[in-house]
Amino acid sequence: MLAPAACKGPIGGHASAATVAPAPTRTPTATATATATATAGLDAAPDLLPGMPPPLNPHDLYAADRPGALSPVVRGFPSRIYVPNTLSDTVTVIDPKTYKVISTLHVGHEPQHVVPSWDLKTLWVNNDLGNSLTPIDPATGRAGRPVPVHDPYNLYFTPDGKYAVVMASQDRQLVFRDAHTMRVVKTVPAGCNGVNHADFSPDGRYFIVSCEFSGDLLKVDTARMAIVARQKLPYPGSMPQDVKISPDGRTWYVADMTAGGLWELNGDTFGRPRLLHTGAGAHGLYVSRDSRLLYVTNRGEGSISLLDFATGKLVGKWHIPHGGSPDMGGVSADGKVLWLSGRYNSEVYAIDTRNGRLLARIKVGHGPHGLCVYPQPGRYSLGHTGVFR
Repeated sequence: MLAPAACKGPIGGHASAATVAPAPTRTPTATATATATATAGLDAAPDLLPGMPPPLNPHDLYAADRPGALSPVVRGFPSRIYVPNTLSDTVTVIDPKTYKVISTLHVGHEPQHVVPSWDLKTLWVNNDLGNSLTPIDPATGRAGRPVPVHDPYNLYFTPDGKYAVVMASQDRQLVFRDAHTMRVVKTVPAGCNGVNHADFSPDGRYFIVSCEFSGDLLKVDTARMAIVARQKLPYPGSMPQDVKISPDGRTWYVADMTAGGLWELNGDTFGRPRLLHTGAGAHGLYVSRDSRLLYVTNRGEGSISLLDFATGKLVGKWHIPHGGSPDMGGVSADGKVLWLSGRYNSEVYAIDTRNGRLLARIKVGHGPHGLCVYPQPGRYSLGHTGVFR
């Protein structure tokens, strides 16, 4: 969502880069497929959500997301960047090879995110105020007939592929729907303002949701479709945004625009979190293709912070030359480019992940938000702009 005026302060920064050497990738093994649980990261005996594909690697939730590891389902899809422009009611389509806009799709009112379906076959445009989802065929880039869905600010999928979870922000609800027909299965009152982002535990049995406008976190039982715990973040005016779990499944990270950093917490105990400062307007969270780094977009200062998962420490910061407003996006299939929308600048950034160099700055519609890089590696999608496992 667009931040209040207090979060739209001056954007500055000069070009600089922190280079992080790539690490060797881990090779998934067949014996590693049934060793996941949330109780102790990925190391304890499995108790997976029924129907959920087991993790490929006992130590890495993102082992299926290695460079070029495309599912047969998406292997023939052209590589494209899909940019929903919230104030233009359009989706800009970019060819990442040429950095050129190749088409503009007219969709519903206030598109917030472009979300890959669990089965990877469809991209759903979340027309929040238009109360609809517009399907895009990633094989052709064509938009289909909108599906009526009320207040679809954001969209996730349960790890078993059965349900879509609509983050109905203004309705203050989590709405579980059939993942294919979008028929309502259960509506869960959130009891907080601005439900927006989430991620799932290693065993798929729970997920954690951020509430942007009331500063709350919710813990939701996936199978029961019920909120089982909640807490308010210990920072005045907290505005939690994107949520991401570490590769080993032990630590959860929640970006906070007001606090200017990441909350770190244990999802199982759901105890008091610890704040790690990254930069003004911390917003989007993206994992590198080798599972070593977390890219943190600091929308309020035009920068991207780099967190090393192994040490839990910040190891660099990239500043967008002449400023910008990096928001949501994703990593290219080969892992070489981080693509981000520039929320307040009507532009998209392509950033070299080797050194933070700005490769391209592309003009798009007004209010670009939940940019989707597609296709990406992974066996299935948990939603948002592309959370793959």
